[in-house]
Amino acid sequence: MKITKICGVFFSPCGSVAEIIGRMVRYASEHLGVPMEIYDFTLPAARENSYTFNESDLVFFGTPVYAGRVPNKIMPFIKDAFYGKGAAAVPVVVFGNRNFDDALVELRNLLEDNEFHTIAGAAVVARHSFSKVIAAGRPDEQDFENIFSFTEQILAKAGRTPQINVLPPVTVPGTNPPEKYYVPLGIDGHPAKFLKALPRTDLEKCDHCGICAEKCPMGSIDRENPGLITGICIKCQACIRKCPAAAKYFDDAAFLSHKQMLETNYVRRTESGFFID
Repeated sequence: MKITKICGVFFSPCGSVAEIIGRMVRYASEHLGVPMEIYDFTLPAARENSYTFNESDLVFFGTPVYAGRVPNKIMPFIKDAFYGKGAAAVPVVVFGNRNFDDALVELRNLLEDNEFHTIAGAAVVARHSFSKVIAAGRPDEQDFENIFSFTEQILAKAGRTPQINVLPPVTVPGTNPPEKYYVPLGIDGHPAKFLKALPRTDLEKCDHCGICAEKCPMGSIDRENPGLITGICIKCQACIRKCPAAAKYFDDAAFLSHKQMLETNYVRRTESGFFID
């Protein structure tokens, strides 16, 4: 195929997906000498639009992994707002060192259903959103060396394939179609149920800067009263990670037990997965 544009598309509450997709797109754009465009649909305003591509685009499409799947609250938007129109695509899921489970096959299927042709896929390790110690510093220099080498393989495959639309979807791990979500466990090994947990605000630290409300991907934090959650919380940790005063936190017992379990069992280095037929 003749690539005339490199596109980066992502949902990235804490920034890891944005960094990974952004660097892949820049590398590919510079390597081929073609323009690049970024489509960030993290915030609610960006999800008021729809996005259409074409058969000369190469699209790197990224989401984080939540409970082993594509985040379920943004899945309807991916289904309804992206039109591949024959574009080549690379699904990329970013996970916090435990496992990516069925997220990659799920994202691949979503893109294929929307008339993208998936030619490769990746599951990349990044620091876990719940913890400062799980995969701290990831992706690191070695990760990016692997990511850029993989990007070169993608460009080579695209360059030697005259018609991308005749290729089958890229083969990736996972149950197809996905059937279950990962069940979070507590430190005692039993399911940890924290769906109703909400972030708390230390009012002595909070200076009402409004950053937490601005960065909430669900638009669920009240701008005038940042301690008030007015909508869905997806536990993404954006408000906590991006608060300059460290005023946001979770104190839900089940959530903290799950975090402790992860920090006990998943601090070993997990490698990213790269898949290209």
